[in-house]
Amino acid sequence: MFELATDGPRMIVCGVDGSDPSLHAAAYAWGLARRSGARLVLVYAVPVAAMSTLTPGGAAVLREAAEQVAEEMRTELAKAAERTHVAYEFRTEAGDAAAVLSKIADEVRADAVVVGASAQAGHRLVGSVAVRLVRAGRWPVTVVP
Repeated sequence: MFELATDGPRMIVCGVDGSDPSLHAAAYAWGLARRSGARLVLVYAVPVAAMSTLTPGGAAVLREAAEQVAEEMRTELAKAAERTHVAYEFRTEAGDAAAVLSKIADEVRADAVVVGASAQAGHRLVGSVAVRLVRAGRWPVTVVP
């Protein structure tokens, strides 16, 4: 027999990058964590652009932009945490989004992964972060539009 308060996810990982779909995913994951009493790990995978290292100062500019995006997300999360109490952690890590999310989801033993839907046309051919996470098949993946 299931207990009502313990049959949902206890650890949720959510990918964020500042885009509208990722912010919708974060809002959904936040609500899910609040309702189920779960811990939430929000992950910003900082893209590593190989071409940026070929230009003088290119890597520094990308690093600075990524730090600015991360800081803005931290500020917004702190505001949200004041309104609704959710145990959360915000992590940033450089690398491919699907690989970073997979690694962290495995590390924290996630019960669920939440990501925003990709709007990029190329992802229909190569596969979006969500599709790659689903193919990994280790956790339920929710894709939020």
